[in-house]
Amino acid sequence: MAKENLIVELAGSRIDKYISENTDLSRSRVQDLVKDGKVLVNGKVVKSSYKVEEEDEIEIDIPDDIALDLAAENIPLDILYEDQDIIVINKPKGMIVHPTTSIHTGTLVNALLYHCNDLSGINGVKRPGIVHRIDKDTTGCIVVCKNDQAHEFIAQQLVDKTCHREYKAIVMGNIPQDQALIDAPIGRDPNDRQKMAIVEHGKEARTHVKVLERFKNSCFVECTLETGRTHQIRVHMKFIQHPVMGDLKYGKKCDYLQTNGQVLHAYQLTLIHPTTKEKMTFTAPLPSYFESLLEILRKESQ
Repeated sequence: MAKENLIVELAGSRIDKYISENTDLSRSRVQDLVKDGKVLVNGKVVKSSYKVEEEDEIEIDIPDDIALDLAAENIPLDILYEDQDIIVINKPKGMIVHPTTSIHTGTLVNALLYHCNDLSGINGVKRPGIVHRIDKDTTGCIVVCKNDQAHEFIAQQLVDKTCHREYKAIVMGNIPQDQALIDAPIGRDPNDRQKMAIVEHGKEARTHVKVLERFKNSCFVECTLETGRTHQIRVHMKFIQHPVMGDLKYGKKCDYLQTNGQVLHAYQLTLIHPTTKEKMTFTAPLPSYFESLLEILRKESQ
């Protein structure tokens, strides 16, 4: 158990904001500590909304990190970029991002624990560093954070919609328009809890779709996310009756080759770096199976 002690010099800030600005603790971590009664002001427990006053004496008890009950595994990673704050991975098909109640090995987190000494702890021991996810059978760019400050900064970009995420996909059928905005709320499918669906009181979900190339009975498209709901692109494409090719959950298998799931790739990720504040763009090239399928569809359409 570590301790931090502060004496307030400038009044007016919320306690969680004041501590996060004057220590290495993230604001969300401070809020958890306050909730757990680990933050005392003048010897008394306070709420996160407490406004500090001059000469307040703040005492913070910081519990030791709980050892991760996860194995670090020497799984090769396709690293697009790495520094002391973030690591950007080109995730392969078939790899889930973090452990679940039934899967404890072979995940991106297991590989990261072997590769990195530090990962942010905001999402707990089973999802260290994970600020956003892509599905098991979706490939491409995913950013992972190495410290809580980077995690909070990038998570806020996702909330503010200033983090640009562009996907490539092959979808069934011929979309009539060249560009479209799908604006339809997504929630848990009331008839199948393993699926998501368009539901009246779901969370706001917006996907921009642009047709890049047309084939005989399918399209190569670019999808840009405004929001980041679970299975968003897959659900939205099913909603407009053009499901992602190979998507066994929301469509059907690919008739041309073995795709091992949906033909969906997180192609490009643009974000503001948490320390340098530089705008950075990362690109993951299309996987070989995706390129092969494009060539098959082009030949069929000649």
